[in-house]
Amino acid sequence: MSPDKEKMLAGKLYKASDSQLDKETRHAKKLTRQYNATTEDDASLRQGILFDLFNKIGSPSYIEPPFRTDYGINTTIGKNFYANYDNIFIDVAPIKIGDNCMFGPRVSLYTAGHPIVSDIRNEQLEFGKPISIGNNVWIGGNAVVNPGVTIGNNTVIGSGSVVTKDIPDNVVAAGNPCRVIRKITEQDQQYWEQEKRSYYQN
Repeated sequence: MSPDKEKMLAGKLYKASDSQLDKETRHAKKLTRQYNATTEDDASLRQGILFDLFNKIGSPSYIEPPFRTDYGINTTIGKNFYANYDNIFIDVAPIKIGDNCMFGPRVSLYTAGHPIVSDIRNEQLEFGKPISIGNNVWIGGNAVVNPGVTIGNNTVIGSGSVVTKDIPDNVVAAGNPCRVIRKITEQDQQYWEQEKRSYYQN
């Protein structure tokens, strides 16, 4: 492993121009280009590309093209994952997504950061902080998850949110910056159980 890759994965300053990192991101761009060129009739081809692209992805999982990522190999995805159009995963640091997660269109996970001091930033030095998303999480369209954020299990993130801090389990959160709106309660469970019964009765 190259020194800059070690620094990148450790959350330290690094340069993306490193030859190993350049090779890996080129590989990811090649695979995402192939993926985005597939059609709805290419289900097995799509699945094969996703297995090659990511560190791990559970089955079944589906990502609607187009999709973009920097490396892919730094992203781990659980089973029964769905992402709508135009998702972007900037995975210079690890991204971990749990089981049974749903992402709306244009959800962006950004692990990359840059120094706020311009002369250091202008030396092309950057860093990354990991993103962790629990099980059974729904993230609405156009939401942005910033570096270093953890989102808990069973949580809903409203569309258009900018998530800058950790969000706990079992809540609805939204806004810019994203904040907890309320807990998900037993009343929610009862309401949606009734809605489900109505669906199956009709």
